[in-house]
Amino acid sequence: MDDRLPDHRRLGRELDLFDTDPLMGAGLPYWLPDGAVVRHTLEEYIREAERRAGYRHVYSPALGKRELYEISGHWAHYSDDMYPPMKLGPHESEEVVLRPSLCPHHALIYRSRSHSHRELPLRIAELGGMYRAERSGVLGGLTRVRAIQLNDAHIFCTLEQSVQEARAALELIARAYADLGIEAVRHRLSLPGAGGKYVADPGLWRRATELLREVLDASGVAYEEAEGEAAFYGPKIDVQIADPAGRESTLSTVQIDFHQPARFDLHYIGADGAKHRPVMVHRSVIGSVERAVAHLVEVHAGAFPAWLAPLQLVVLPVAEEQAGQAAAVVQQALELGLRAELAGPGQGTLGARIRAARLVPYQAVIGAREAEAGLAAVRLRDGRRPGELPVPGLLARIAAQVAARGTALWD
Repeated sequence: MDDRLPDHRRLGRELDLFDTDPLMGAGLPYWLPDGAVVRHTLEEYIREAERRAGYRHVYSPALGKRELYEISGHWAHYSDDMYPPMKLGPHESEEVVLRPSLCPHHALIYRSRSHSHRELPLRIAELGGMYRAERSGVLGGLTRVRAIQLNDAHIFCTLEQSVQEARAALELIARAYADLGIEAVRHRLSLPGAGGKYVADPGLWRRATELLREVLDASGVAYEEAEGEAAFYGPKIDVQIADPAGRESTLSTVQIDFHQPARFDLHYIGADGAKHRPVMVHRSVIGSVERAVAHLVEVHAGAFPAWLAPLQLVVLPVAEEQAGQAAAVVQQALELGLRAELAGPGQGTLGARIRAARLVPYQAVIGAREAEAGLAAVRLRDGRRPGELPVPGLLARIAAQVAARGTALWD
């Protein structure tokens, strides 16, 4: 990769976001405090966005019996990418597996209770761990890892509701991309290819593909079809992104699934009092947290949107005499929920401290005149200088800008 282009692996280490250790193993990065802030903020954002869109959140275990994945079809079609089964003890016959996907668990959660047509659509979401035995040659930074935190959801609905639910998922993805400053380079309708890795049910594939084409057409987005990119159980819409070098990958997906509802014998009671099979819409708004953060690091070259930045405000006293006033401003900012720090004279000249904080969205400089008047001289990361503002008004404005969760620094 061109050294002049942003590379999340290099930036992630320079900015103290994440790192790896041979004793943990390849494809198993750990998150440093600033990286953990970005991850946590992103997770909270997507949970709230889903809550507002009518999703209910659950937790499910990262392990499951081998039989679970035999029923779902993963064992027959996906076992090469799964970790081997583990026996629970030398005298136990039961085997458990690290899950490669969350959908079988959500199918069981749905099946655990009876459901009426009046409850549908039922939207179940989870930020959950899943594990894939990726080969060492394809691992890299955060984009391809072995332990994945996935923003996943499954919507159980009637056939008539499926197109609208899938379309709403695409709209949720578009809103999240706007807030995060991410651009989709194209939408892809991923279809099966040759070979035996796909479920052998032509009717299933035909119905699901027709519905996804209807979703894409109704959404008004241009798309391309790609054979050999489908999930083993059905076609999917892939939202494609590109890194600064132009290399494309999938971040978000929407799928319509008839396979797993049948495999798990899912049903709901219809208006006619009879049992009916629900449709299962799979969707992920930001995909894996790891890949999403990797892309955000590269898109913004470390200068995250203010609401996502590890540090949102740095307060810089010009001299030691203003350090107490600056510390009080930091405390006020913290009480408003902002991530703020003091960069005092002991950390270098004012110019050096300003340069060190070049990726921080907001800088507040306090000299003798500002301290006396209760003001702060504001500097924005993009070079603008809005001037001297009263501290309470400045902090309120920054807090409002952060709460808006957009990409603008100063409206």
